[in-house]
Amino acid sequence: MARGDILLVSLPSSDRREQSGRRPAVAVQTDQAGEPMLMVAPVTSNLTALRFAFSIRVEPSSENGLTVPSVVMVFQMRAIDKARIIRKIGRVSQADLARIDAEIWQMLKPLD
Repeated sequence: MARGDILLVSLPSSDRREQSGRRPAVAVQTDQAGEPMLMVAPVTSNLTALRFAFSIRVEPSSENGLTVPSVVMVFQMRAIDKARIIRKIGRVSQADLARIDAEIWQMLKPLD
């Protein structure tokens, strides 16, 4: 696994607004050998999620393995146990990874 990989994961069930279930997610952390957890940003095919801050649209491609236009929900970034990873389905482009990185930094930067 590498940062930018799109993984099929099984997220724990939720009783509220968090994404859950079997879905794609982008690895946003460099995988560290021996570490049990990995930071990911869930992906949805529901384009209405673009109304939320810190989300980006990604178009399907043979490289990323997505089959429909999708939204990377950076604002729902979370650590998951690597045991929740089912398989790798693709990799975001360098341009999309740069956009994801920009959203992460924008989201985490301190307010002035």
